[in-house]
Amino acid sequence: MTDAQKVVAAFIAAIEAKDVAGACAMLAENVSYENVPMNPIVGREATQAVLDGIVGNAVSVEWEVLRELADGNTVANERIDRFVMATGSIELPVAGFFEVDEAGLITLWRDYFDLNTYMTQMAALSG
Repeated sequence: MTDAQKVVAAFIAAIEAKDVAGACAMLAENVSYENVPMNPIVGREATQAVLDGIVGNAVSVEWEVLRELADGNTVANERIDRFVMATGSIELPVAGFFEVDEAGLITLWRDYFDLNTYMTQMAALSG
């Protein structure tokens, strides 16, 4: 396992533990958090605000990594992100890409997913 993979694994473990502050401590100050197809979120504080809303509202979080590849400081993984909420759950297939700098901080976090799958499940939670 590369150093970059260890950082990403620790980041995912913090998210699963619902430790948003701990996860965000692993992000560079100017991180670009990109949920494709939505607009990027730039900066650690802005990313933490978004994660607080998502992870903070979940009863539990599990990000199952199905496959992972690393090339230097870049880590790519195929995941199933699961969020159990008070009114139901969301299960979202994701392809994630992370870039880790020499200081061991994540400078880029880009997740690709199907927006319709997400929106359909969100609507079911509130319906």
